[in-house]
Amino acid sequence: MRVGIIGAGPVGTGMGILLSRRGYTITGVASRTRASAERAARRLDCPAFTEPAALARLVEVVFITTTDRAIGPVTLAIARQGGFHPGQTVIHMSGSLTTAVLEPAREAGARVLSLHPLQSCADADRAVTNLPGSVFSLEGDEEALTLGRKLVNDLGGEYFIIKPETKPLYHAAACVASNYLVSLVDLSYRLMQAAGMEPAMVARALAPLIEGTWGNIKEKGTPLALTGPIARGDGETLTDHLRSLAIKAPELDEIYRALGRYTIEVAVRKGSIDARQAAELAEILAPAGDHRSLAPVPPAPKKLEYSSTSNHQFW
Repeated sequence: MRVGIIGAGPVGTGMGILLSRRGYTITGVASRTRASAERAARRLDCPAFTEPAALARLVEVVFITTTDRAIGPVTLAIARQGGFHPGQTVIHMSGSLTTAVLEPAREAGARVLSLHPLQSCADADRAVTNLPGSVFSLEGDEEALTLGRKLVNDLGGEYFIIKPETKPLYHAAACVASNYLVSLVDLSYRLMQAAGMEPAMVARALAPLIEGTWGNIKEKGTPLALTGPIARGDGETLTDHLRSLAIKAPELDEIYRALGRYTIEVAVRKGSIDARQAAELAEILAPAGDHRSLAPVPPAPKKLEYSSTSNHQFW
């Protein structure tokens, strides 16, 4: 099966390498710049094209692996230059866009498909390593879905069919699991440095904790993997955290509170705290300024008392 790759980034180049190893013929690669196309072509052992439409006309499967915002304009440009034809399948690998963005190809008679891996690919080599065995979402024309299932099977992965209207929520979930996880670890790094740990030691010190937690999640799942003061209903420890944050890292106070409020709901689902304890913790972690504020009161912090009859609403 002849395949053309339009967009020579990590995912496009990585997919080209993987498909070539599985018997697909990579007819060529096109990119925004000649240098980028030639660099990918050397890795794929195929010709570099300067005109995407010229490549598209030669193949049965077109992968448009540009940036999300370029998929629509590139598709339209290829359609206007007669690059698409009946019997062809045009695929994009965006997590946020549906096949609606490929409508110019569909109007030209091609089948269209969205094939998105739930995977992070920082570069082409990482894509080659990470994509096989991943879970892919598929959305598109029925005949294109047949090809999508074959591609996923050839990569040793799993797939599920997603409705177009749920694609934004699906992509938001993926962003939380990937992008926000990076931010969460970065937040922990900053707090550890604020506590006095040398930056060079922070990643090394926290890695076993992070890996151990991930191991617990894989073994027990959420919410059972949750540990710590919120899982124990320990409001005094949370109060101490907030007092220290107010002194050492006040700019991180609100995000700590917001994550804590979400964690209360996880602890309730785990069953380790009851509704009364959850209400008490929610009051401690309420947005700063909503009611009582935990202003820094060094040198002798006074522990606050919270009413068990609070009517504060959480979630």
